[in-house]
Amino acid sequence: MRPNMPVPHGERGAALLTVLLLVAVMAVIAASSLEKLRLATRLSGNSFAVDQARAYASAAETIAAARAERLIERSLARTTLQGGWNGRAIGVPVPGGSASVIVRDGGNCFNLNSVVQGESLFQLTSRIAGIRQFVGLMQALQIPQAPAERIAAATADWIDSDVIPQPNGAEDDFYGGVQPQRRAANMLMSDPSELRQVAGMTPEIYARLRPFICTLPTPDLSPINVNTVLPEQAPLIAMLLPRNLTPDRARTLLAERPATGYGSAQEFLNRAALSVGAQDDGQLGRQLKVRTTWFSLETRVELGGTRVTQRAMIDARTTPVRVTAHLAGRGD
Repeated sequence: MRPNMPVPHGERGAALLTVLLLVAVMAVIAASSLEKLRLATRLSGNSFAVDQARAYASAAETIAAARAERLIERSLARTTLQGGWNGRAIGVPVPGGSASVIVRDGGNCFNLNSVVQGESLFQLTSRIAGIRQFVGLMQALQIPQAPAERIAAATADWIDSDVIPQPNGAEDDFYGGVQPQRRAANMLMSDPSELRQVAGMTPEIYARLRPFICTLPTPDLSPINVNTVLPEQAPLIAMLLPRNLTPDRARTLLAERPATGYGSAQEFLNRAALSVGAQDDGQLGRQLKVRTTWFSLETRVELGGTRVTQRAMIDARTTPVRVTAHLAGRGD
C-alpha cells in the first residue's frame, strides 16, 4: 500500500478502537502498579510500626519485671493482694502512642502441663495427681465426669513422650482418623489454645475452662497461692479436693481471708477444717503456696493506629527474676 493511499472509511473506526484499547490497557497497568506500590509502602510502614510497638512492649515488660522483683523483695515471706497490684493496668509512657502492662499472679490457674512429669522434657510420663486435679476442675465447673475423664487422659497423652494411649486417652492412631488429621505434640503445651486439639474437647467446654487454665513452662503441679487467688477462682481450690470442698465453700473461705494473708498453707487448711494428710499424702500442703513464684504479664501497645498485645511470664523462683514464655499477638 502506498503511503498516500487513503484509509478506507470502515477501517478508521477499527484503528481508533485499537488506540483506545492500548490506552485503556496502559492505564490499567499503571493503576495496578501504583496500587501495588501503595500497598507495598503501606505494608512496609505497618511492619515498621509493629516492630516498633513490639520493641516498646518488650521495654514495658522489663519495667514490669523490675516492679515485680521489688514486690517480691518486699514480701519474701508471703505475697498478698495488698497494694492492688493484681490485675491493675500500669501505664508506660510511649512516644507517639500509649502502652500499658497488666501484672497478675500467674500461678493461680490449672497448669495443663502438670498432667505429666519427668526429669527431662523429652521423657515425659503421665502424672495421676495432675490428671485427677484436671478432672476435679472440670467437675467444679459442672462438666460431666465422663467427658472430663476423657479430656484429662487425652491431654496427658497429647503431652507425654510415648505413643501408647492410656485408658480413655488418644494418641496418633486416633488423630490420624479425624479431620483435620494431626499428630499428638508429645511435648509441653506452650499455649492453652492447644487444648482445643485434644480428643473430646468441644468449643463449649473450652470456653468454660479457659479462664482457669494456663501453660507454665514446667510440668510442676499448679502452685496456687491461697493469699492471692480470687473468690471467682474458687474452682481452683475445689479441684484439689473435689469430694471434700465445694466451689461455694471455697469461695466463702477466700472471701473471709485475712487482709494480710495466711502465714502458711497449713493455716488455710486448718481454717478450712480439711483432713488431707492421709488422703492426699501431704501433697496438698506442699502444692498450696503463700508466696507467688509466677507472674503473668499482658502488655498492650498502640502506636500510629497499630495495636500489639504481647504476653509473657515472669519466673520468680530465682533472683533476679526472668521474663520467659513470650507470646506475641497480632498487629492490626
